[in-house]
Amino acid sequence: MLNGRESLIRLVGKRRHFLRNRQSLLSDPFATHNDSIEDTEAEKLVDSKEATEFGSESGSSEKLVTCPVCGHKVSGDHNDINSHLDACLSRGTKRKLTQQTLLQSNFWSQPKISSSELEPSGKNVSGRGSDKSLVHNAVPGLPDFGAAEENVISMCQSSRKLESDMQTHIDDSSENPVNEYWINYSTDTTQQLSPKNEVPKGDMDVTMDEICGVTLETYIVGRRFSDEKKLLLGASISLLRDPNNDKDPNAIKVVSADSGCSKSLGFIPRELAQCLSPLIEKCCLNFEGHVCSIPKHPFDCVPIQIACRKSVFHGEKESEVLEDFNCLWKVAKLVVESAKNYPLSMTKYQQNFCVLIREVLRSNPHLFSEDEKIFMESFTSLSNDSQRIFIRLYTRKGPWFRMSNISYAEVLDPQEAVKGLSAAGYVCLFEDADESDYNEIKEMLNLLTVCELRDISCKLKKNCNSGTRKKDLIEALLSLHKNGLCPKLPSVVLEKTGVCVQISSQAESLIWRAERLFFLNGEQDLSTFLLVDLGIVKYPTYNCIISEQIFSGRDDLLAYEEAIEVAQLMDQALDGNNAEVLLRLIKIADSRISSSSMKAINSSTSESAPKFLLYFSALWVYSKVVSLGVSFLEREHRYNDAINLLKRLLSCFTFDGRRGYWTLRLSINLEHIGYLNESLAVAEDGLQDPWVRAGSRMALQKRILRLGKPPRRWKTPSFSASIKRKITEVHVQGRPLNCEIGMKNRFYGEDGEQCGVEQLALQYYAGEGGGWQGVHTESGIWLTIFGLLMWDIIFSDAPNVFRTRFQTAPLDLETDSFYLMRKSCIESQLQKIHDGMAEEILIMSWECHVGTACRGVNWNRHSLTELQAAVSCIGGPCLASLCRHIAQDYRSWSSGMPDLLLWRFNLEYRGDA
Repeated sequence: MLNGRESLIRLVGKRRHFLRNRQSLLSDPFATHNDSIEDTEAEKLVDSKEATEFGSESGSSEKLVTCPVCGHKVSGDHNDINSHLDACLSRGTKRKLTQQTLLQSNFWSQPKISSSELEPSGKNVSGRGSDKSLVHNAVPGLPDFGAAEENVISMCQSSRKLESDMQTHIDDSSENPVNEYWINYSTDTTQQLSPKNEVPKGDMDVTMDEICGVTLETYIVGRRFSDEKKLLLGASISLLRDPNNDKDPNAIKVVSADSGCSKSLGFIPRELAQCLSPLIEKCCLNFEGHVCSIPKHPFDCVPIQIACRKSVFHGEKESEVLEDFNCLWKVAKLVVESAKNYPLSMTKYQQNFCVLIREVLRSNPHLFSEDEKIFMESFTSLSNDSQRIFIRLYTRKGPWFRMSNISYAEVLDPQEAVKGLSAAGYVCLFEDADESDYNEIKEMLNLLTVCELRDISCKLKKNCNSGTRKKDLIEALLSLHKNGLCPKLPSVVLEKTGVCVQISSQAESLIWRAERLFFLNGEQDLSTFLLVDLGIVKYPTYNCIISEQIFSGRDDLLAYEEAIEVAQLMDQALDGNNAEVLLRLIKIADSRISSSSMKAINSSTSESAPKFLLYFSALWVYSKVVSLGVSFLEREHRYNDAINLLKRLLSCFTFDGRRGYWTLRLSINLEHIGYLNESLAVAEDGLQDPWVRAGSRMALQKRILRLGKPPRRWKTPSFSASIKRKITEVHVQGRPLNCEIGMKNRFYGEDGEQCGVEQLALQYYAGEGGGWQGVHTESGIWLTIFGLLMWDIIFSDAPNVFRTRFQTAPLDLETDSFYLMRKSCIESQLQKIHDGMAEEILIMSWECHVGTACRGVNWNRHSLTELQAAVSCIGGPCLASLCRHIAQDYRSWSSGMPDLLLWRFNLEYRGDA
C-alpha cells in the first residue's frame, strides 16, 4: 500500500454514492483555479531542464480589500477573507474599527460567528460561547449511553459548582434570558434545562421521606429478553436490581408483582437505571408501579408509572448518602423529563439518529441553508415506519435495494413507509425503465443473482454462455445495451428486480454532513451509537468546554466537503489503478493549494492558531492528497513531478509535523535524478528545521553521513558518533518453513510449534539469551503505558479539544499544544513517575478505567502483570523521559519503536529493561 493511503482511507470514511462535484472535478477544465504549479524558492535547487508535465509558472492579479480588524490588505477571495478575519479575532487583535462599523461593513455577505475568549477559572469553565450559549462542560442534547455508577456520583459532586457558576453568569448577563442556555451536568448525563423542565428550588433539598409516593413516568425496554410476553393493562410491577448483567452493571429489571414467581418483563431504560440503581442499593429505596398502556407491537416500549413506596434508613447511613441523594433524585427526574421528547414507540436507533440530527442543527445552524434545515427537520414528522426504513437503508451498502427484499420486524408496512419517504424526497424509486440511464442499469444488474442474469440473457436471445461469473454476465449485457443491440434490457431488468429504492442525493449529502459534524471524523458513524448501547465500547468521561466553532462559516465547510470528495475519488482511482484520473486529482489538489493566498495558508498553519483546527480545513485534505500523490509518482518513477509537489508542500506548510517526511523524500528523489549535492543540501537544511523530528531526523542524519564524504564535505558532523555507534548483534538460529519473497517467514520454535521470527527471538532470550521476559509489541506497550500513566491529564479540562461524546483522546493530542497547554500538570505527573510512583499510578489507573476506550491503550494485548513488570524494570527516570517525549510529540513517537521489549528482575524490586 502506498505511503499515506491508509490515512486517506480513514479520512474519507464511508464512501458516498453521490458526489456533488464529481462531474466538474473529473471533466471540466480548471476554470476557477490556478492550473499551474508556481516555482518556489526550493525549486531553485534544480536546473531549469527539470521542468515537469504539471505546467509552468503563471500568476493572476487579485483584488485586495482592507481588513476591518487589523487594517492589513487581504485577498478579495471570500474564503481568504473569512480565514484572515477568524485568525484576527481568535488572537485578540485590536480592532481598527468599532464593532458597529465592523458589522455594517461589506467585508462579508452575512455576520459570521466569532470565538470568545475563555475566562481563566477552575475545572468548570463558564462564559459566553459563539452561539450565545454557555460554554458547555458536556455536549447538549445527547441522551446518556450508560456510564458506570461512579460517574453519576462524580457528576453530582461537581454539579453544585456548575449551578453556582451558571447562576453567577446569568445574573451578570441581563441581555441573555435563561431560556437561551443549555445546562449540562457531565458528559454522561447531558440533558437540556429549559424553563419547562427546570428543577424547582423546592426539589433541591427534598428529603428521602418526601419522595415516597412521588411517581415517575418511564417505560419498559428490552421486551425481547422478557420471561412474560403477554401484558395486562394496569398490571402491578416492581423494580429489581440486576448487578450481574453483562451489558450494564446498573441494570434494573421490571418484574411482575402479580405472579408469585416474579417473572421478568424487561428493563427500565439505561439512562434512568444509572440514577436509580444507587438509590435502590445505597438508599434502600423500593419502587413499585403499574402498566399504563399496551403497545401494538409486542416488542415496543411499554409505558409504566413507578413510585417509591417505602424506605428503610439508619441514621448513620442516611447521613452518609444524603449528600448525593438530592443530586441523584434530581438527575433522575431530568432523565424522565428528557425522555418525553421521544415517542415511546421510537426504537433506540431511531432515537440515536434523531439525537444526531437535532444536535447538529442546534450546534451548527450557520452551516446549513434554510432549505436544508427544513428538509432535515422534516424527518421527525415522518411516520415511525418511514424513519426506520430510511435509517436501515442509509446504514447499508447500496446504493439500490429491491423493494421485495426490504423487510424488518419493527416495520409494519414497508410499502407505505417507502411511499412516505419518496414524497418527502428522502428516497428515489426505480419504477420506470424508460427514464433509466446507463449507470442505473449497471447498478440494477448488480442486484440480480447469477441465475437471474442468465435468465435475462436467454430471454433476450443473446449468448447464454458468456460465462458463469456475475461480473462477466453483467459486462456482456451492458456491452450489448451500450451498442444498441439490446434496447429492451431496462424493462427486462425492472421486471426481474421489481421496484427498487435508493437514498436520494440530497438526503445522503446532508446526513453525511451531519455525521461528519457530529463525530468530526470519517471513522465513526451511526454504528458508534450501537456499540455503546450494547456495552461493547465504553468512552471515557470528560468535560466539553466549547467556545469556538470548528467551521466558522458555510464556505469553509463546503470547501472541506469538496476536498473530501477529491480524496474519495483519489482512493477509488487507486482501487481501479486509473493513472489518468490520479494525475488529474493530484493536479487539482496542487492547484487548490497554490491558488490559496499565502496569508490564508499562514493564518491556518501559524503557530498561534490551534493546530488541530487545521485538520478540518480543505488545505489539510489537499495536502494529504498531494502527499499520497508523491508516493504514486515515486512508484511510477516520475521523480521530477514528485520533487515539484514536495517543494510545494514544504513552501506552503511551514508549521507541520509532516515536514520531516517530506524533506526526507525530497532528498531521496533528488538523489534518484542524480542531484547529489542538492540532495545533501536539502538534508542539511532539514536538520535546521524544528519541525523535522524523531525518525525523520535520524534518517536525514544517516543520509548526510553517507552523502557528505570528501570532497563534498570535509568536516565530520557532531552527530556522527551517535549514528555510527556499534550495536551488538545477536544471531538466533531457527529452522524456516518458507522462504518465499513477500511472505512472512515462519519457523519451528523451541517448543516445536510454528512461530514468527519475533516469537523465536523471545524464546531465545527467555532461555540461553539470559532469562529475559518480553513481548512483541513495537510501539503498542509504550502507548498503553503512556495512556495509563497520563490518563487524568489526557482527559483533563481544556478548551475546544473535547467536542463529542465519542472521543478517545483530545483533538490536540498529536499537536505541540497538547504539552504546552498542560505543561505544569504534565511535569508534575512526570516528577511522580521519576520518583518511583509509576507502578502505583499504573495500578490505580487500570482498576479505575479498565475497558474504557483511550487512544493507544490496548486492554486485551497486555495484562496488568506484564505492564507492572515492564514499568518496574524500566525505572522511573527512563520512563519519565519517554513519557515526556510522547507528550511533546505524540505523532512522531507513536510509531517506529523496536519490535521487542525485554525485561528481567535482578532483585525483588529492581530489574533491567
